[in-house]
Amino acid sequence: MSQNSKTALRATLQSQFSIIVSFLAIFWLLEILDAFVFRGSLDQFGIYPRSLEGLRGIVFAPFLHADFGHLIANSVPFVVLAWLVMLQEVSDFWIVTIITMVVGGLGVWLIAPANTVTVGASILIFGYLGFLLLRGWFQKNLASIVLSIVVLVLYGSALWGLLPGRAGVSWQGHLFGFIGGAIAAWLIAREKHYYSKN
Repeated sequence: MSQNSKTALRATLQSQFSIIVSFLAIFWLLEILDAFVFRGSLDQFGIYPRSLEGLRGIVFAPFLHADFGHLIANSVPFVVLAWLVMLQEVSDFWIVTIITMVVGGLGVWLIAPANTVTVGASILIFGYLGFLLLRGWFQKNLASIVLSIVVLVLYGSALWGLLPGRAGVSWQGHLFGFIGGAIAAWLIAREKHYYSKN
C-alpha cells in the first residue's frame, strides 16, 4: 500500500470514528441531562402520533431514549451498523440517516397508537439494517452482496422486531426505519449506476 493510500485510509477511518463517537456522545449526553437535570421531560420531544407538535420528533426522537437501559441496548448495534453503512463511502451514512429519519419518523407519526410517544435510535438502527441487507440486491456487486450476507447472519434475528410484539416497543419505528433504509439503498444504487455509465 502506497503512502498516499495509507494517508487516505487513515483519514477515512478518522472521519468514520469521529462521526460515530459524535452521535454516541449526543445520545449519552442527552440521556444524562434527561435523567439528572430535566427529570425525563426531554422525552416530550419524541414523536407524538398525528399531532403537529409531534412532527418535531422526526428530528429529535432518534437522539432521545426512555432510560439508560434503552440507550445501552441501542449503543452497540448503532456503532456496528453505522460503521458498516460507511464502509463504501462515508457520504452513504448521511444519506441513509436522513432518509431513515424522515421515512421512519413519518411512519411512526402516521400509524403509532394515540397518546404514545416514540423515542430511540432504533429507528436509525433498523434503517441501517434495511440499507445493508438490501444494498447487495440493488447494487449487485460482490462486496455489497457479501456485506449483506454478513449482516443477515449477524443481525437477521432482529427482523422479528419489524412485527408487533412486546408492549412498549415501537415496531412501527422499526418497520418504517427499515423501509427508509431500503429506500436509501435503492436511491444510492441508482445514483452509483448512473455515474458509472459516464
